[in-house]
Amino acid sequence: MTRQCLTLMTPLAVLGLLLWFADLSLGSVGEDEDYYIQELLTREQYNQVQVLEKPISSIAHRDERPRQNPTAKMPKRKAESNKKTDKTAAETKSGKAPNKKAEKSKKSMVKNSNIISEGDRQYSLIKEECPPMGLETLKIDDFQLHASSTKRYGLGAHRGRLNIQAGLYEDDLYDGAWCAGRDDPLQWLEVDARRLTKFTGVITQGRSSLWSSDWVTLYKVMVSNDSHTWITLQNGSKDMIFRANREKEIPVRNIFPAPVVARYIRVNPRSWFHGGSICMRVEILGCPMPDPNNYYHRRNEVTTTDDLDFRHHSYKEMRQLMKVVNEMCPNITRIYNIGKSHSGLKLYAIEITDNPGEHEVGEPEFRYTAGSHGNEVLGRELLLLLMQFMCLEYLSGNQRIRHLVEETRIHLLPSVNPDGYEKAFEVGSELSGWSLGRWTNDGIDIHHNFPDLNSILWEAESKKWIPRKMFNHHVPIPEWYQSKNASVALETRALIAWMEKMPFVLGGNLQGGELVVTFPYDRTRSLGVTREQTPTPDDHVFRWLAFSYASTHRLMTDANRRVCHTEDFAKEDGTINGASWHTAAGSMNDFSYLHTNCFELSMYVGCDKFPHESELPEEWENNRESLLVFMEQVHRGIKGVVRDLQGRGIANAMISVEGISHDIRTATDGDYWRLLNPGEYRVTVRAEGYSLSSKKCEVGYLMGATRCDFTIGRTNLSRIREIMEKFNKQPIKLPVRQLQARRSIQTRLGT
Repeated sequence: MTRQCLTLMTPLAVLGLLLWFADLSLGSVGEDEDYYIQELLTREQYNQVQVLEKPISSIAHRDERPRQNPTAKMPKRKAESNKKTDKTAAETKSGKAPNKKAEKSKKSMVKNSNIISEGDRQYSLIKEECPPMGLETLKIDDFQLHASSTKRYGLGAHRGRLNIQAGLYEDDLYDGAWCAGRDDPLQWLEVDARRLTKFTGVITQGRSSLWSSDWVTLYKVMVSNDSHTWITLQNGSKDMIFRANREKEIPVRNIFPAPVVARYIRVNPRSWFHGGSICMRVEILGCPMPDPNNYYHRRNEVTTTDDLDFRHHSYKEMRQLMKVVNEMCPNITRIYNIGKSHSGLKLYAIEITDNPGEHEVGEPEFRYTAGSHGNEVLGRELLLLLMQFMCLEYLSGNQRIRHLVEETRIHLLPSVNPDGYEKAFEVGSELSGWSLGRWTNDGIDIHHNFPDLNSILWEAESKKWIPRKMFNHHVPIPEWYQSKNASVALETRALIAWMEKMPFVLGGNLQGGELVVTFPYDRTRSLGVTREQTPTPDDHVFRWLAFSYASTHRLMTDANRRVCHTEDFAKEDGTINGASWHTAAGSMNDFSYLHTNCFELSMYVGCDKFPHESELPEEWENNRESLLVFMEQVHRGIKGVVRDLQGRGIANAMISVEGISHDIRTATDGDYWRLLNPGEYRVTVRAEGYSLSSKKCEVGYLMGATRCDFTIGRTNLSRIREIMEKFNKQPIKLPVRQLQARRSIQTRLGT
């Protein structure tokens, strides 16, 4: 094969790059430091070093994290208002001005144009960029990845995927990168695209490891059409050398001066961190060339027929999109906020129901939240797509959606941590890494920032205080947690107030980085144990709820799918008890179950926390049915109203199910909902000052909760207390004749 076998696009000029001024060890991270502090210090240090570096003309240009400005469509009613914004974003993305030293060189910038003049040749600064091919999202399977050598199986080519994570105990199966068997410049990592592809760039990371510091610092890129004859990308007569990483976690993107069309691409490390080995995690940017006869492309292609806004939204764009949905469906939607973030951004939610703004007696309340970790963006976009979908389908007369809207009060909170999201959004989907934006601005992980009520309940159970001194539900929040000095995020306090205000029955929080549904408890009961099956009294219900989502997801229960990182959750039907995965105190799921009536689960909706916007249509198809099916589960079990003899609803009455040591309580109007699997149950109702009442309630297999109402009367003791309260706790005065008769009897008896 000759060079003519490769199709090279129009050549682009190569600006000189910056030479390392500081020692490579600046990028290393001390493993004994807090990971959040590491993230901040490393990125700050990384950016400072950039200013000090000098240009080298022989090294290829590296793209330093431009902000991702997708140009997908907005809903038609708002398309006009965004033309100006999109135009500005396109102009900003067109190129990066050279530094002063570059201006002094023989290269001269042609004013008011995107052209660089070099000798007698001129090149456009505009670089074409394709989306990721899918190493991180697993579109590229293990058989498409090859390497010159490997250190061991767990560090094979199949582990060389961007953002892949190593297990806590790095072993022979699941490690955090591809690592070459030998440390020399002859090593390479190869990707077989299985069809002609226009390659435009490479993104690299070092090895994910708690114990090792390994990353590549310089590399070459080679391409081929037959995997035998390889051509190295060149800058004139010299091989192009791309500068890679300075530490192991922050991704670095290099855009080729000119796109190149081939089937195979290799990354050839030329130098690496002096204290480590050749280890890489990679993503390839490439656009498949048209080939309708390609079997692999047809097999993996997933399309959607839903006309939705498939792109990433900034905070302002999210707010605008919610407003558009509200304007399209004003009779079934309402926008409100539950509080503010650390930086003052409002936490917006949208309500979808037939009578927005009010709780209807007998109608259950459901919630989806997303973005508690700001860098887990897929869940946020799925909820924005879900609200568009439900509005459009309701208007088109979809009976399934209409029934769901008319029989349920649905709340969608797409961005719990907008501050963190804005950080990740600023650098873009492929460059935010694994943790940028995860925490709030004050460094708190919202999902695990709730009070640890598990310990309080378990201690009370061990001391046999239940139910004499303490109930098995609605565990109170400790006083220390409510103090102003407690390390509690503003976002967490807003969530708790919202959860206490609304009588939620079922909830799901969407997260990312895995494909699994987790359910309480999230904390192990045994002290010092990191993994242990820790079921709730409602374990069978939780398992069904988790399975209802996982089984209707396109990939979660697929036994043939590749694991995202280290765990094969498909063996467990795509579900797992949270504590048996990894223990975590103060989770949102445990708090919701122990402090409110709401059963909460976590849905990890994709291996890629922040997928490229081109992946959003497929991710929507993966999760759409699951999102709807899980909402419908709020109508499984029993429901009813607890009233007194006058027909008035009794608030705060306890609903107990025989054999399940976890009760719930009625809402303000006396209505309740108890999630249960099919079967026959003895249900008991008790309220202060009222007599007990029990009955059998049967739950069927068909969708729809069984009606189970209760009418209870006051006890004699409560009536006496009521009368005494009426008379200010004074003895009741008897008529004069009764007093005289009593004295006469006492006299005869000699008393």
